[in-house]
Amino acid sequence: MRRDIRAGRLADKDRLPSERALSQAHGIARGTVRDALNTLAEEGLVAIRPGSGTYVTYDLDMTSNPAIANARPLELIDARFALEPHICRLAVLHAHQHDLQKAEDLLDVMEEKPYDAARFSEADMEFHTLLAQTTGNSLLIWIMSQISSVRNQDQWARMRHLTLNDSVIDTYNAQHRQILSAIRAREAERAAKLIKDHLETARLSLTRALDT
Repeated sequence: MRRDIRAGRLADKDRLPSERALSQAHGIARGTVRDALNTLAEEGLVAIRPGSGTYVTYDLDMTSNPAIANARPLELIDARFALEPHICRLAVLHAHQHDLQKAEDLLDVMEEKPYDAARFSEADMEFHTLLAQTTGNSLLIWIMSQISSVRNQDQWARMRHLTLNDSVIDTYNAQHRQILSAIRAREAERAAKLIKDHLETARLSLTRALDT
């Protein structure tokens, strides 16, 4: 649904199907659907109106600004360097057990073999978005949703094709595990350092791809 909303296949003010209909369509429990809709609401993509339904609140025309459309992959990494270490510190303070379990589930998806680069990238984006959501800071959550929008641009898809192979994914998975472990252990500065190391690895991978 996130992909469909950001691609404009679900437009601003569209009413989503009911929880029951979504549950039946995707073969999942209604509680899982409810969690997904709450996540989309936290990201500012939908509004849940009790007694009325869930409506898309993402206006593609309003959000397709030059800063997002023209952002280069290395600019994305620089923005993440500015935000994500402190997001990890806040996650240490505020993440609940159910948040950590969601993160664990996403890591399981990323580690599924044989690797699917597109599926890995989607779960990777959800993992980093989840860390922002655990902070409870609506401004940080919104900023990270804008960063995620950059990752949906065509040039990012090209970079994914150039940079993601089994070896790189193995490295990212190991780093994600270390980050989550530090957050579970409530080690704020260690978590911040680990995510800096992770982003530095991503920067190096992108730089090498751009030089080829």
